[in-house]
Amino acid sequence: MSRMTKVYAITVLVMFIWGMNLPLLKYLLTYVGPITLTGFRILLAGISVFIILSVMGLVRLPRGKEWLYIAGGALLNVTMHHYFLNVGLTQTSGTSAGLILGTGPVLTAVLTALILRNYPSRLQWVGVAFGFVGVSSVTLLNGGEFTGLSMADSFIFIAILTQVLSFLIIAKAARTLDPRLLTGYMLLIGSIILIVLGFIQEPGEWRVMLETPPKFWLGFAVSGIVGTAVGHMLYNAAVGEIGPTKAAIFINLNTLFSLLG
Repeated sequence: MSRMTKVYAITVLVMFIWGMNLPLLKYLLTYVGPITLTGFRILLAGISVFIILSVMGLVRLPRGKEWLYIAGGALLNVTMHHYFLNVGLTQTSGTSAGLILGTGPVLTAVLTALILRNYPSRLQWVGVAFGFVGVSSVTLLNGGEFTGLSMADSFIFIAILTQVLSFLIIAKAARTLDPRLLTGYMLLIGSIILIVLGFIQEPGEWRVMLETPPKFWLGFAVSGIVGTAVGHMLYNAAVGEIGPTKAAIFINLNTLFSLLG
């Protein structure tokens, strides 16, 4: 098996992990508010990433501009993406959210061309287009008709836009900083901001979280360690290896695996 084939196989595995993670998150949200849950879940993920990387001997302090990449990635990929996604999901339909999230590969291809001057091939554009059509078809067949955009839908769009922008940062940072280590720093910094926002917007939810049953904590651990820590670490490594456009095409599989989950 070639190196590229391994990267593609790992990226498909990540999509499977994220797809299975979605219904688990829906279950966890029945107990705790979205911002509080996300903040502490990502904090667990960040700690888990550093434990894994410490065992691998890959932990080091960032240097120079690497801190800027970490700050930008944490703000876009962690804080803004998860904040707007969770708030939007509580107010919009699964159909609308699925269609908007399906624009991720299209936005990635366009912004990669405009900002990084890295133009996708014709075959990649075809893959992006077919992927978006596929996501739209599956989502509409599963959830009904798309009825228009609301404020919550705008939040979902902001969530996918900030994530796509973060992929460009990850691709540039990967030249000097291991994407897996970048992921750990991003998760830790972003989680702290989300936890603070949770204390402000969802006061008392952390106490509710402490009173949840053991099965909640089992799901919380699986989602934080496997779904977030391992998933994001592997995916960001793929972005650094094959570029944001190719990696983003695999996001279309999220809908399929989410329905399966």
